[in-house]
Amino acid sequence: MPLTMYAASTPRFVQMLNNLSALLDKAQAHIDARKLDPVALTTARLFPDMFHLARQVQVACDISKGAVARLGGVEVPKHEDTEQTIAELKARIAKTVTFIESVPQAPIDASADRDITLKLGKQDYTFKGMDYLLNFAQPNFYFHVTTAYNILRHNGVELIKKDYVGPF
Repeated sequence: MPLTMYAASTPRFVQMLNNLSALLDKAQAHIDARKLDPVALTTARLFPDMFHLARQVQVACDISKGAVARLGGVEVPKHEDTEQTIAELKARIAKTVTFIESVPQAPIDASADRDITLKLGKQDYTFKGMDYLLNFAQPNFYFHVTTAYNILRHNGVELIKKDYVGPF
């Protein structure tokens, strides 16, 4: 059975977003146990020129919802980037998952050879659907989820690889 565009996108994004939400549960437990400032972790970053945790989560959500929307031929929903707490980030993830799961499978499956144009800064980039998913959306999505994991781990949240990978 061939791998479909839907199978390579929607369930993968949903699984990793749910795993990211579970990582944030552990982060909240870490904050509560140590009586830390509630935004101590959400503003943490690995290096001064890298995004902080909250922005990593926001971008992971934006990339996944944007990818599924573009592949499905629907408008990309706009989410304001106002989250500052773990609870707000978890709500953003939940809203993103709800949207991703609402996009019908058929147009996503039909998107492999369709042109997808993405504006980055002032430049437009055009990909075929499969190239967009496999060479742009997924690598960027996984980068930001991995970086969020690394920020949490670096700041003492007790995580293991299985927390990142999730149930299988």
